[in-house]
Amino acid sequence: MEKDFLGKLSLPILIVIILLGLSFTVLMPVLNMILLGAIFAYGLRPVAKGIGSKLKFKSVSIVIAILILLIPLILLVAYIILIISGFAINFFSANHNAISGMSSGQLSVMVSHILPAQYHSSVGSIANSLYSFITSLLKTVINYIISLVKRIPYISLELCVLFFSMYYFTKDGDKFWEYVQVFIPEERTEFFDNMFFQIENVLKSIFFGHFLTAIIIGIIAGIGFALLGYPFALFLGIITGVFQLIPIFGPWPIYTVLCLWDLFTGNYLRAIIVLIFGIFLSMSDMYIRPALSSKYADIHPLILFIGFISGPLVFGIVGFILGPLFLGITYAVIKSYKIEVEKSKIETKELSGKTDIQGDE
Repeated sequence: MEKDFLGKLSLPILIVIILLGLSFTVLMPVLNMILLGAIFAYGLRPVAKGIGSKLKFKSVSIVIAILILLIPLILLVAYIILIISGFAINFFSANHNAISGMSSGQLSVMVSHILPAQYHSSVGSIANSLYSFITSLLKTVINYIISLVKRIPYISLELCVLFFSMYYFTKDGDKFWEYVQVFIPEERTEFFDNMFFQIENVLKSIFFGHFLTAIIIGIIAGIGFALLGYPFALFLGIITGVFQLIPIFGPWPIYTVLCLWDLFTGNYLRAIIVLIFGIFLSMSDMYIRPALSSKYADIHPLILFIGFISGPLVFGIVGFILGPLFLGITYAVIKSYKIEVEKSKIETKELSGKTDIQGDE
């Protein structure tokens, strides 16, 4: 077997392997953006074709499709950063003197003015916890903003790579596929066709079953919070959608915090309403997610949970997409191989049965 492998490893294939390894090393700093561009291009191609059927200019239709996707994402991220940083800066500016020289006793006075009279007995412990939380939160937010400003040139480079990757994968994805097909042996064509079919189902399942569910839940949450009179309802809806992406969370942290805040401020009616509304959001997830994803691949929740948790640790913020996607694709490949092995066993049994019948005859 080792001799057969070495015999197939011809000089051109060896050169290709070496060059692919060197290319992979060169691409490592921006590999996550290239992969993300390829994933987005998969979803952009139908949109670009639809626009191209009316414009008759392929390049222009692709650029318009990319802008339709990228501009809302960029605006969304910018809005989140703007709200968080603006809140932190305004709070810090308005209470700079109090925070810089603040003692727990001074904070206790501030808390006692906010909380109803029945909670004044526990003002001291609340003030100590709130003091530690505020100071650590402000330091974290300010340090993150500073680090983000320092990384603007690198972020701009990543966005540039993402844009061009999306453009050329959308435009020339078929040509890339032709190069891949060259390396697929004819006897393994069925396996790879089945594998790519499973991968396509995984992509659709992750998008429709999880990202689209998060968008729907976020929109419903934002509208509900606005009707209940909460400030920054749009921001709360976006954060609810982000939490919805993470399997272990969902919308409950947001509506739980809002409910507790209303209880502390004496708005008991709204606290009850937001709690009921939050339970409705959680129950909606149990209906929307299966209804959207059941049409495609049925991925085990543990795979997605590990992908969503470990993905950002490896790839940064884009890991929320790449993490579950890579694990989902691995699942699809293993499933395809399992199907092929089972099919091979059935064919072997059938062939063995026919041979036994012929032998008896």
